[in-house]
Amino acid sequence: MTDPTPGAVLRGAVDLSSLRNRPQPPANGEAPGGASAGAGAPVEGLIMDVTDATFGQVLELSRTVPVVVDLWAEWCGPCKQLSPVLEKVVTELAGRVVLAKVDVDANPQLAQGFRAQSIPMVVALVAGQPVPLFTGAVPEAQVREVFAQLLQLAAQNGVTGTVDVGEPTAEPEEPALPPLHAEAFAAIEAGDYARAVSAYERALAENPRDEEARSGLGQVRLLQRVQNLDLQAARAAAAAAPRDVEAQFAVADLDLAGGHVEDAFIRLLDLFAALPADERAPVRERLLELFGLVGDADPRVLQARRSLANLMF
Repeated sequence: MTDPTPGAVLRGAVDLSSLRNRPQPPANGEAPGGASAGAGAPVEGLIMDVTDATFGQVLELSRTVPVVVDLWAEWCGPCKQLSPVLEKVVTELAGRVVLAKVDVDANPQLAQGFRAQSIPMVVALVAGQPVPLFTGAVPEAQVREVFAQLLQLAAQNGVTGTVDVGEPTAEPEEPALPPLHAEAFAAIEAGDYARAVSAYERALAENPRDEEARSGLGQVRLLQRVQNLDLQAARAAAAAAPRDVEAQFAVADLDLAGGHVEDAFIRLLDLFAALPADERAPVRERLLELFGLVGDADPRVLQARRSLANLMF
């Protein structure tokens, strides 16, 4: 866990007071997904999507079983690496832990309540109290170790219940991925980003309107660029050379991958403003690429686009 004392609560780091008065579980005692307050109660799944409106129910559930909260966003590459690991470990724990997934873009009150400055951010709830786990995409072995500590802490606080998922129900089969998309996914899982880039590029060559391939290509290119970067070294190089385009690009990529979207945009906008007009094109292109990763409707993108337009004209 991020705190040196195992199980220490995030005192002062998380403010859930504004979320405690959300709608509570129905009067019959059912919790999200059909779980009741008693140990061994059936639920439809151990993994649930949670919103600002339903978070109060999750707090109540945490009085029976530890709840792991995964704060993520669609544009966040490390989030997509970590989420399958969390889901795998939670599933293997067979009801001793529940996973609550929070899209920070769609649920700003939760993001603010947890003070999610960087994602992925993983926090636990035990008896209604937040407990720090970790930030960033960590290896599966570390996830297992942290969850083992979480279960010990929960037991110390009397939270020893389980949820019973019951008999698994057949889910409708998802449509098969197009061959090149499937190749890209397989390459990403293997950590072969170059092969994933190639697959998405070929998909776009076949169909230039394939927006899923375009989005996937942008995300994989970002992962490819940051996979071997050292954050401290990159920041030192950028600080030493404020007009070095590649040095500033490296830190902006790391910021975006770590969830510091505004920091990434501000860095590149400042670089754009500092460079002569004939050297600005690569910076504009990188900004547009990052805008596409975050999403054109995101308010941070809209603000950065306005700032870029003001600098250009």
